[in-house]
Amino acid sequence: MSSEPPAKFFVNQGVVTSRDDMLNLLRPLLKQTVTYRYLRDRELVSHGTGWVERIVVDQPEVSTYFTPIAVTLNVDSFEHLEFTTRPDQLVVYTLVQGNERVVVEFAPMGDHTGRSPFEPEQLEFDTSGYVQMELLGSESADD
Repeated sequence: MSSEPPAKFFVNQGVVTSRDDMLNLLRPLLKQTVTYRYLRDRELVSHGTGWVERIVVDQPEVSTYFTPIAVTLNVDSFEHLEFTTRPDQLVVYTLVQGNERVVVEFAPMGDHTGRSPFEPEQLEFDTSGYVQMELLGSESADD
């Protein structure tokens, strides 16, 4: 005899309607650069890249907005959140309200060499624009 679990269970994908679950799933986007695509029906209306400044819930006076400079997500702006995990283990978030959808993903970083954007690398410092100068201290009176 099986019983209904007290909470829903998701692994790598799902459709979330709970505001708390939506907030928890979106939290890793905070202070990150993301790409976004805004679709109405199946038509691409707008797209861009922005910095996620805020993720809010229970603040009806705060709007959700996507700009190339800043992104604010209000969980209450959406009916539900669909999420899937890509083969590179990054999550694709689709925020849905009626026939409108906003697809949000971490922005690709790196130099397009096929390396992971999270792979550590040696810091480089370009010294070609600098001149080295040596300052001599005062010489002793013995000379």
